[in-house]
Amino acid sequence: SSNEHKLNFKKSKEACLSYIQDALLQKQWKRAAEFLTCYVESLEKDYSREHIGPSEMIWRIGTEILWHHSQNSMKEFNCFMEQMKTLGVKRYLKVCLEHVFHLLCNGQIDEAYQNLSVAESWRFGEQTAIQDKEMKLIQAYRGLLDYYSWSKQKNILLEHGEDGFSDLAVEQEMHGYFRKAAVNLKEIIKIPGVWDIFVKCYVDLLEFYGDHNEARQVLNEYAYNSKFPANPNAHVYLYQFLKRQGESKKSLVSALKILHDIVPSHELMIDFNTMLQKSKRRKKLRLGLEVIFAALDYAGWKENAKAWSCLARQVKQIVISEKHLDWIKQEWNSRKDWWPAFHFGRYLAKKNWQENKSLSYEKALVAGILLGKGCKYFKYVSHQGCKAQLKRFRMLKKFVNRHNPVYLRISG
Repeated sequence: SSNEHKLNFKKSKEACLSYIQDALLQKQWKRAAEFLTCYVESLEKDYSREHIGPSEMIWRIGTEILWHHSQNSMKEFNCFMEQMKTLGVKRYLKVCLEHVFHLLCNGQIDEAYQNLSVAESWRFGEQTAIQDKEMKLIQAYRGLLDYYSWSKQKNILLEHGEDGFSDLAVEQEMHGYFRKAAVNLKEIIKIPGVWDIFVKCYVDLLEFYGDHNEARQVLNEYAYNSKFPANPNAHVYLYQFLKRQGESKKSLVSALKILHDIVPSHELMIDFNTMLQKSKRRKKLRLGLEVIFAALDYAGWKENAKAWSCLARQVKQIVISEKHLDWIKQEWNSRKDWWPAFHFGRYLAKKNWQENKSLSYEKALVAGILLGKGCKYFKYVSHQGCKAQLKRFRMLKKFVNRHNPVYLRISG
């Protein structure tokens, strides 16, 4: 019967998709391609109205297979993508973008630019307005490629020095790329979102032509506009710009303070701590200690010699002056249950000593202050240092032994 035929067809179609999924998960690209061929052929009789239509299924699965298939060629991929563009106008611009990404990954810059230009001129009734965001992305990536061309021309001129700028043809071409890139990049970064690469390129253009006020405005908007999602990179770019412009230490600290609140493990926390340590204000010195302790809470910082050096230096200064020992105590109270095993075990002491003696010295100093002279890490490293007749480690041992009462005060 007709109903039975439809039911059987649906079951076979679902089974075919299941086989394709299984092949994809096992990275059996040839097998997946064979099942996809069967699936495509069977769809000629299918008139279902599923939310994700067959054409989108074919596009997504086919792209994945062709991307990984060992016998795939760019010619076949291009042919497939052109077919996908004609299967549905609702996905036309998305397919174009994916095609462009593939071309760029394969170094075909000119072909990618040509595809973007064709996509930008695409019009299809009401669909043009519906896909406004995709169209802006198309224009933005075209602006990115214009920036790439501008950058190449700029490097050519700079390599030739002052004489290079006498070549008006090259200079005019460079300015032409600048105008096209600036227009499209400026438009995309007005839309709330994460536009890191576009912002960086646009700011580079503005800085090169001396428009520092516009660059500052763009970066401030990107970092502080509440309509944009929280983005650590926005504050990194602003900080780097302010640093290039020789801005005041207050402005730099302000930018890094927000970055610290968002990502306390960011690599710039070393710079932040260093700036705070140079301050004479009590509040900033206290914040500096908080910053470096927070950074060392993360596994990626466990063997960062600079970070341990920053902490060791500040802890040592506090211990010698015997002022603000309560700062160390406050930071240590929330960590004393897990930092000893995380940072100061005997295994780590042995490993650090073998791989980086400077790191082991800084960590041993901190361990000795926080955990006292009986700490396993401190005992192992100081013993090895004295055994190797290194004066630095003999002085370390004397310092910790002399200030052992500080440990008792910190430990409470």
